[in-house]
Amino acid sequence: MTSTTADILLLAFGSFGILIGLTVLGEILRARQPVHEPNPVLDTYMTRVQSWWGMVAFVGIALLLGKIGVMVLFAFASFAALREILTLTTKSQADHLALATAFFVILPLQYLFVGLGWTGLYIVFIPVYAFLFLPMVSALRGNPQRFLIRVAETQWALMIAVYCVSLVPALMNIDIAGYGDRSLLLVAFLVMVVQFGDLLDFFFGRRFGRHRIAKGLSPKTWEGMVCGIVCAMAIGAVLHWITPFGALGAALMAGAASAVGMFGNLVVAAIKRDRGVKDWSHLIPGQGGFVDQLDSVIFAAPVFYQLTKFFYG
Repeated sequence: MTSTTADILLLAFGSFGILIGLTVLGEILRARQPVHEPNPVLDTYMTRVQSWWGMVAFVGIALLLGKIGVMVLFAFASFAALREILTLTTKSQADHLALATAFFVILPLQYLFVGLGWTGLYIVFIPVYAFLFLPMVSALRGNPQRFLIRVAETQWALMIAVYCVSLVPALMNIDIAGYGDRSLLLVAFLVMVVQFGDLLDFFFGRRFGRHRIAKGLSPKTWEGMVCGIVCAMAIGAVLHWITPFGALGAALMAGAASAVGMFGNLVVAAIKRDRGVKDWSHLIPGQGGFVDQLDSVIFAAPVFYQLTKFFYG
């Protein structure tokens, strides 16, 4: 057993320990509730924690399988997220070929480039080449109605669901002096600090939050966000031993990733409000779809990737 594998197992057991604590906390709060008085906030919190058990297991197994397991997991997540987003966008028959190209050409190529470590290509493939190519495919079908909206929504979906998500496994390609092949652990670090920060933001925001950040979009509060970011920084500092950052650097990186992810959550909430839906899908019990679950990681991944590459790569 390598040291990286041992660290992944330790992280998995640690995550399960945290989930046990969060579950016990929820059950204590539930026991204090009057029997016939429903508490939707607590029910949502408990459902999220229960769903997290399965997600931690899936991510842990992917990490144990190594680079291929992580690539397959996030490629599947990108496919599911892209499907969820494009389901709610404006499309016509003229876009069918462009959509097929997005799903079965651009998405696989992006992950192929990430898997091969072709940094110069996967960084610009979707923002530049797909940005230029897909509108050409749609234009060749000769339908100008709502053309700009159609192509913009497709490109936005590719950026969110494929480009940003693919930068999570791309962390494994960053060559960090003295870190060896442990870059796999950066994936675990990013997912853990962002997701646990998001969960604690939800908990503290519903329990103590008073000032909403964007009243028309989300119940997210400034108090909950600050608590979530501080908790993410504390978790990052505790997990510094799996990173090349050091305790202070890990806390700052976790705080930056968590903050960007929480504001990204507001962007996704705005899109859902615009489309008149509560969740992107009902694939994950209590969590909606993949976009609902990954929204914070989606927005945090490019920032975390670039900060890691600039300061430590």
